[in-house]
Amino acid sequence: MKLSHVRLLAPNIHECFLFYRDTLGLEVRYGDETTPFAEFATGDVSFALEPPMAGDPAEKRQQAQPFSGRDQVALVFRVEDVDAVYEDLRAKGVPFVQQPRDTPEWGHRVAYLRDPAGNVIELNQGI
Repeated sequence: MKLSHVRLLAPNIHECFLFYRDTLGLEVRYGDETTPFAEFATGDVSFALEPPMAGDPAEKRQQAQPFSGRDQVALVFRVEDVDAVYEDLRAKGVPFVQQPRDTPEWGHRVAYLRDPAGNVIELNQGI
């Protein structure tokens, strides 16, 4: 088996679409800020947004909240330079829940933020 797609169920599709397209700079493969579904080019694995299924709770977490037992997914984006991406996103006003730091036990340098739906995003660079 190969993982081919990640579909993130987000109650605020419009806000999340703008975040992933305009703030993170992901290339749009399908959809726009007016469609209920959007897909982004992210290398070998496609990444998409769509609204939650009917009846799902639409709880929104605070962006500055640290990691929580309620977190069920973390999106990990490999980048060339965690510190440069961190500085670029901070200049755009993106709040981070954790500044760049080395995790030698995993062999990475990482930084963490949340998307507008409250999902954890890890920026990841090998060390």
